[in-house]
Amino acid sequence: MGKEQDLLVAVKNGDLLQAHKLLSKVKCNKTKLLGSNKRLNINYQDSDGFSALHHAALTGTTELLSLLLDSQATVDIKDINGMRPLHYAAWQGKPDSVLLLLRGAASVNSPSHDGQIPLHLSAQYGHYEVSEMLLQHQSNPCLKNKAKKTPLDLACEFGRLKVAQLLLSSNMVSALLEGERGNDSLDSPSTTPLHLAARNGHKDVIKLLLKAGIDINRATKAGTALHEAALYGKTEVVRLLLDVMTVRSLCPPNFLWISSTSSPLPQPAETSRGITVVLVLAEASSSLQVRAVKDYWNLHDPTALNLRAGDLIMVTFFACLSVVKMVPA
Repeated sequence: MGKEQDLLVAVKNGDLLQAHKLLSKVKCNKTKLLGSNKRLNINYQDSDGFSALHHAALTGTTELLSLLLDSQATVDIKDINGMRPLHYAAWQGKPDSVLLLLRGAASVNSPSHDGQIPLHLSAQYGHYEVSEMLLQHQSNPCLKNKAKKTPLDLACEFGRLKVAQLLLSSNMVSALLEGERGNDSLDSPSTTPLHLAARNGHKDVIKLLLKAGIDINRATKAGTALHEAALYGKTEVVRLLLDVMTVRSLCPPNFLWISSTSSPLPQPAETSRGITVVLVLAEASSSLQVRAVKDYWNLHDPTALNLRAGDLIMVTFFACLSVVKMVPA
């Protein structure tokens, strides 16, 4: 397999002259007998499943891509992770390479082993031009990966505002948002784009989603987007969501306090940030409801407030501070 490995190295290094020299033998050998053993295997793959076309797509060398495709390289060849050359070109944000592969009939909706289609990767990394090109070639923006996330979910999670705006312009995505609004089940482990943007503090993306009509009160087992923002200490997002609720004349939100023993946040180092968020919530109203997510009692203080999981308690601003102090750090 010496010449096949030479081809991989040449393409990986962007050596167009050497690759052309090796590939010229493919055309020459077409005129030889079928039994010839000298023909180069253009689809040879290394131990990771990488072919020459994978390397060309990853580096974005369009001359090499064209040369390989003209030499009949398999456009949808998969590596050990089920990733095709188009996946890598989309991940790297290489519009010219993506276009060449699409013209070579690359599949836009074939998933990798983790369920990612090329649009997932271009959306996550904020590659607007590539995402637009994939959508124009009928890529499905509603497909979910193994983590139950769509390309829109990833764009919102990573704060890719322009790509999120592009995806929201799709009729398919608009219909998806409307369907989520009508689904009140809390059994689904998946989150909405609004939840993901809120937990990561992407205010501009949140404004975009709200303008698109996503339900601000949509809840999963973890709660609403407001719960996510509070849990992850995104104070400015909490303020934004509360302002929107006030404008829409909604009741003060129920704050689902999650203690450090049941969630990664707030940890002891994050306690001050957690208190800040609770104070912001308290500022929104003279009182608010707190739901206990676990039993709490203090055997050493008979005057302490005892709670059972699921109990709803109306607290004032000052009582809210007491609740924070009661939660074990």
